[in-house]
Amino acid sequence: MSSATLLGTAAVCAVTIVLLAGCGSGSSESQIVGLSIPPGGSQTPLGVFPIRRLQRPSWMSPDAKKGDLLYIATAGNNDVEVYSYPKAKLVGTLTNLNWPEGECVDKDGNIWITNFGISGAGDVVEYAHGGTTPVATLSDPYQHPLGCSVDPTTGDLAVTSTYGTSSPGQGDVAIYKKARGTPKTYTDQEIFYYYFCGFDSSGNLFIDGISSGSAVEFAELSKSSKTFTNLTLNKSIAHPGGVQWDGKYVAFGDQWNPIIYEFAISGSNGEEVSSTPLDGASGVAQFFIDDNTVIGPNVSNDLVGFWRYPAGGTATKTLTGLDEPVGTAISTAK
Repeated sequence: MSSATLLGTAAVCAVTIVLLAGCGSGSSESQIVGLSIPPGGSQTPLGVFPIRRLQRPSWMSPDAKKGDLLYIATAGNNDVEVYSYPKAKLVGTLTNLNWPEGECVDKDGNIWITNFGISGAGDVVEYAHGGTTPVATLSDPYQHPLGCSVDPTTGDLAVTSTYGTSSPGQGDVAIYKKARGTPKTYTDQEIFYYYFCGFDSSGNLFIDGISSGSAVEFAELSKSSKTFTNLTLNKSIAHPGGVQWDGKYVAFGDQWNPIIYEFAISGSNGEEVSSTPLDGASGVAQFFIDDNTVIGPNVSNDLVGFWRYPAGGTATKTLTGLDEPVGTAISTAK
């Protein structure tokens, strides 16, 4: 595993794996996508000291599956909190996960959760809408999954893995045909650490990440291609966040500002057409756009905000007291 510093040398910060919040300089330790790696040391997830692996049963209100549900991955306690939507009443908790981070949903309303993996590699777990027992688990034995997205045209599942467990440690994008079996993996020569991904309505996949030289990168794997096209954006992004197709444009989040930018993609270029400022937010990783609302977990202040989309501004609603919320998705009742 490479110990290259993404943002210069940094002291250990109590943040979750995707945040990389600013720390004081002067330490010989390096941060790689939220992991503190002392020289010659092992990888240690940040954010929870000690890690709280509480063995508790999952639960769900009997009527939960009758309505739409908001799933929020809380990495700090290895849970996914489930709320009614849009009323945002807690109706369930999925427990005993393995550092849950990203989420995505398929056309049947099944929810996919990426387990980054506290020690060793992670996996991706599928739950039915309102269910408490996994219906499938997909393995990517040499990677640490972070983001995911389901192709609306095929049902294929794409999973971005931040980095690999074997040398040189580059991450990848794994695509599971019909969300089952052994994936085909893809890498981009410009991206070393892979963050989040999102399919558009035509089945083109967009990803963000960081190069081995600390540059923020964006790329597209078009439906008809087996290789990535690296995209040049006319807006600088400080640190990659969520990626989602909003029905017209590709929305890319900047964790550190935090703002969501909407881009029109043409060839290898992306032109900013609008932006959504998330006032009062701090460290929004994987957001979820639902029509005229965007929901963003704030990992550094343990809350989830609801903003108007694409206007942004002041949050219209907040959920507080969550333990390092990172990813979110809405599952629609059938």
